[in-house]
Amino acid sequence: MKSVIFDGQSINPSKVVCAGRNFTDHIKELNNEISDQAVFFIKPNSSISNEIYSRESELVHYEGEISFLIRNNELSGVGFGIDLTRRELQTKLKSEGLPWERAKSFDNSAVFSAFVPFHGELSALRMELTINDNLVQSGGCDMMLNQPDELLKEAKTFLSFEDGDLLMCGTPKGVGPVNAGDRFNGKIYEKEKLLVEHLWTVK
Repeated sequence: MKSVIFDGQSINPSKVVCAGRNFTDHIKELNNEISDQAVFFIKPNSSISNEIYSRESELVHYEGEISFLIRNNELSGVGFGIDLTRRELQTKLKSEGLPWERAKSFDNSAVFSAFVPFHGELSALRMELTINDNLVQSGGCDMMLNQPDELLKEAKTFLSFEDGDLLMCGTPKGVGPVNAGDRFNGKIYEKEKLLVEHLWTVK
């Protein structure tokens, strides 16, 4: 099974639970509608990766996200996640009213930094993503339509979390294409304190 690092230890999540359409500016960016309830989709363990891979044959978008590791049914660790999306395929699937899995749940589509323990104030968390030293995404929990603890509570109404499972909380505006050789730098802050930083070079 694929693994992530939490507090220096290797963890095998059974799944990644993802929240969609959780930032108003990103909803507008893709001309989507605001839902009256939280939007979820699932990425399997096989989607987890420590590297970012481009796909020469089609357009893949990055979506930087504040992500959490779940332990004892609580938000126990925080890290930086990248939800890779086959955008043109997703648009086609949505237009036909079909599920998103082919566009969202493919191998290596959920890329993560290491996770660190976190039990602080959720509203103080924010993320930044730079590509080739240019800031492309920035947003915090205070901008989310559904807060991480609310997402966890809502998701538990229809599924169970195993220890080590991951929760991705949606992306702010600024998504765009993944290109081979791009240098990604993802950061998670608690107010001005840097909690997590990870560098990737797209393969």
